[in-house]
Amino acid sequence: QVQLVESGGGLVQAGGSLRLSCTASGRTFSSYAMGWFRQAPGKERDFVASISWNGARTDYEDSVKGRFTISRDNAKNMVYLLMNSLKPEDTAVYYCAAALGGYGSSWAPQYDHWGQGTQVTVSS
Repeated sequence: QVQLVESGGGLVQAGGSLRLSCTASGRTFSSYAMGWFRQAPGKERDFVASISWNGARTDYEDSVKGRFTISRDNAKNMVYLLMNSLKPEDTAVYYCAAALGGYGSSWAPQYDHWGQGTQVTVSS
């Protein structure tokens, strides 16, 4: 069982940066691929980025490529999302998710565990 807690959200001006963190409990964190998803008001939850269990493979949604970077530290049970050049359309609740095995996925049902989310608001 893995429990996930996100942090690092907040209010930032367009063009600014934020780093989201996700802390995972449990001794098997390194067995999980991890993902970040986001949900804007009135919209579905969308894929943002994923990272394989060992960090060797990363994938990004097209609109965040070159601006966002996902990383992980298995020794600390942490996964991060560094967000640069933020835009108002990045405003959403951001969720961390864990998928046992595999290399990460953009498909939300693939993930077994979810955090409670952290709000990111980008002002224009």
